[in-house]
Amino acid sequence: MTPDEFSEALKALAWKQTDFCRMAGLNKSTPSRWLAQETQIPEWVPRFLGMALEVKRLHDTYVVPPKAGKETDA
Repeated sequence: MTPDEFSEALKALAWKQTDFCRMAGLNKSTPSRWLAQETQIPEWVPRFLGMALEVKRLHDTYVVPPKAGKETDA
């Protein structure tokens, strides 16, 4: 995962770096080191963010009511 991909995933989740750190149990300065390319982003991070994005997709699909005027399959 590149620093740009990491940033885009956080943006898609509407998370700040501190939100990610709280969810992943990391020190709040860790993502800053990744984005500055001081340390490599660990292999588990894309999987973690991928799962979070999938949960968001499922939530948006099945929990959030459709907007007015939008067709549904119901």
